[in-house]
Amino acid sequence: MPQMSKVELYAAIRRDHRGGMKIREIERKYNVSWRTVRKAVDSVWPEPRKQLPPRPTALDPYKSLIDGMLLADLDAPRKQRHTITRIFHRLVEEHAADVSYQMVRRYVSDRKPQILVESGKAPVEAFVPQTHQPGMEAEVDFGDVTIRLAGELVTCYLFSFRLSYSGKAVHRVFASCGQEAFFEGHVHALRTLGGVPRSKVRYDNLKAAVARVLGLSRARVEADRWIAFRSHFGIESFYCRPGIEGAHEKGGVEGQIGYFRRNHFTPVPEVNSLAELNELVDQWDLHDGRRRIGSRPRTIDEYFQVERPLLMPLPEEPFETGRLFTPRVDRYSQIAVRTNRYSVPVRLIGKRVRVVLHASHLVVFDRNVEVARHERLIAKGGCRLDLDHYLEALIRKPGAFPGATALEQARSAGKFTPVHDAWWAAAVKAHGDTAGTRALIEVLLLARHVSHEHLVAGLAMALRAGALTADAVALEARKIAQAEAEPTGKPSSAGAARATVTFLHEWRLAHLPPDTRPLPSVTHYDQLLRRRRASGGEHREGEAQ
Repeated sequence: MPQMSKVELYAAIRRDHRGGMKIREIERKYNVSWRTVRKAVDSVWPEPRKQLPPRPTALDPYKSLIDGMLLADLDAPRKQRHTITRIFHRLVEEHAADVSYQMVRRYVSDRKPQILVESGKAPVEAFVPQTHQPGMEAEVDFGDVTIRLAGELVTCYLFSFRLSYSGKAVHRVFASCGQEAFFEGHVHALRTLGGVPRSKVRYDNLKAAVARVLGLSRARVEADRWIAFRSHFGIESFYCRPGIEGAHEKGGVEGQIGYFRRNHFTPVPEVNSLAELNELVDQWDLHDGRRRIGSRPRTIDEYFQVERPLLMPLPEEPFETGRLFTPRVDRYSQIAVRTNRYSVPVRLIGKRVRVVLHASHLVVFDRNVEVARHERLIAKGGCRLDLDHYLEALIRKPGAFPGATALEQARSAGKFTPVHDAWWAAAVKAHGDTAGTRALIEVLLLARHVSHEHLVAGLAMALRAGALTADAVALEARKIAQAEAEPTGKPSSAGAARATVTFLHEWRLAHLPPDTRPLPSVTHYDQLLRRRRASGGEHREGEAQ
């Protein structure tokens, strides 16, 4: 007979007894005593197993002492209460107790909440379940994440916008959690979702939105740009209570950030730029749409399909999310934005320029013309220089080129390659330090009209041929660009290996269209010569007469 549980045994005994089987027959069938048969006939459920008394431990004599310490902590200053380590040390030092730390830790972990409840000082708060209507509400928050950016471990900020009904969330990683990132995160999320929630969006008291909290009420003094932003998109803001007490009021986005960080930022992602990381974040958002939240019967995307048509449409006019600054360019051709410095072309030294600061980059304008664009620095007190901005000054001062900070940053970024260095060394050897460096700067000026890849390839070709002038590099770079643009095919590797330099006038003649015109003739002019001779002979005859 297969092994049966006690509930199954009782059910079988009751069934046989109702069928007319005698108790003694049931005893023999199931190999049980008459007491078991009688208990099964009298009750459907077996009697619960009697709990054995707890085994005595070495901590038992000291439990009352521990309880006294925990009771005394109820009225003690918050920073001067007993820790588990302190309780353990007191038991050993003051009472010579032969107990282990793990034994004390288990008892305190179980007993401390009980003492709080018994004393009436335990914070007991009731939470009321909420039902969210589709397309009505959303929650927003920032969370810090650590990434390895270009080989360096840095802390960035994860923006999360989560719809309350479907749980559909959109994320974005920024270098800061300032107002620019706050606005750009909203714009990206609303465009991705395709609309704006019709009712309130829950926020905590972010400085990007709230200028001042008015007491313990929900009244806030909002920042002017935030008022204009949410008015543009039709967002109705709702601010949670300050501190930890209000965290549960937007618990959906709090939990969403924790889930996203644990599942997609563990292990620490390694990327070369925030743009590369945000491409991964977009893919992770699409992947998370296929999961179910808790015990819900459908996926996030399935709920979102119901919610999306109910969102308010987006406004047609764009909103400038960047912050405007008008710094003056110093004598180092740099501008100060927040706590960092960025380079601009040297022709702007002494002038004021207009800077639009975004969450991940900044753009510099001179009379509405873009003159510089930089990726925003994460650390404070940094400096980002573009070598191209200093070329007009360096061509007049070539001696300053080898030690230029912009040159070192260009090397680190991979824009000044080993091919540049090799060509520079050969030019200096052939023409001298000043002329060789000036020739390199002329080559760098070509980058404004020739792509970086073609210019590096032209440098390599000119270096093989020993052509150490900017004109030769420009010619080789254009030849490579034209060869790539031809639809007939790619140049062979053997032809690429043989570096040839063509003089500019020969190259121009070779590219002229064929001349099909006939050769010039002077036959018509010979007729004029005969007339002149004839007229001259008549004149001489007249003189003779």
